[in-house]
Amino acid sequence: MPHADVNGIKLYYEEAGSGTPLLFLHEFAGDYRSWEDQMRFFARRYRAITFSARGYPPSDVPDQPELYGQDQLVEDARGLLDALAIGKAHLCGLSMGSYTTLIFGLTYPERALSLVISGCGYGSGKGREEFHQEVEGVAQKMLDEGMAKAADTYTLGPARVQFQNKDPRGWKTFRDQFAEHSAVGSANTFRGVQMQRPSVYDLEERMKRLEVPTLILNGDEDENCLEPGLFMKRTIPTAGLELIPVSGHTINLEEPDRFNRAVLNFVTAVDAGKWPRRDPRSLAHTL
Repeated sequence: MPHADVNGIKLYYEEAGSGTPLLFLHEFAGDYRSWEDQMRFFARRYRAITFSARGYPPSDVPDQPELYGQDQLVEDARGLLDALAIGKAHLCGLSMGSYTTLIFGLTYPERALSLVISGCGYGSGKGREEFHQEVEGVAQKMLDEGMAKAADTYTLGPARVQFQNKDPRGWKTFRDQFAEHSAVGSANTFRGVQMQRPSVYDLEERMKRLEVPTLILNGDEDENCLEPGLFMKRTIPTAGLELIPVSGHTINLEEPDRFNRAVLNFVTAVDAGKWPRRDPRSLAHTL
């Protein structure tokens, strides 16, 4: 099984295809397997790479809570690219992975060919204290009751039921894979990443200066990410926004064909030098 030594731990990764690198970063409830539909599709044209973040087997699962954090995830992504001798790559993330993708682009713009930020911003709006309390409660439940019990409720959240309704077989695979995760790794991730990461709105000034081509993708029923997505579109001068209709949070699994086509159209435009910066005239308030 291929592992890369990154920042003192081993990260499990898989790759397929050749050409320009395209790195996929998974969500909290996913792992490297979450991107299988994308790996099969994009390996025809790109060097497609997927990996499990720290805390997600078969990557290492550190016991120490202090070894988990949003900045650490960014450094792990950079370290993996270094280990694979990749100077620049397209990055595509979902949810937790999209936060990492965004902050990677803000921190290491010279290493990013483009950014696909999908389902990003949960916990960024009002009620941050309640969000933190909710995260802590779920983290403790994972430790007390195990991942199988946690998976029964977490995978049926308001932005997950769309996936279950459309594709019950695919949803069951997603649920079963989540149940296999490490309770320690998942709880530490929730406490170190989701509870500590900044709100999307706190990144406004940095996003205004972001020049890396960016695509924001959301399901239109992913309520917690709609406003943050609009905010990012209005703030990042190189950003485009695409909504997938009647869809929830896990859009790469729920609507793989639509997701793949949107990402392919974007990255090929970037590769061709045809993804523009926003024309400032479009910001005028007159007809």
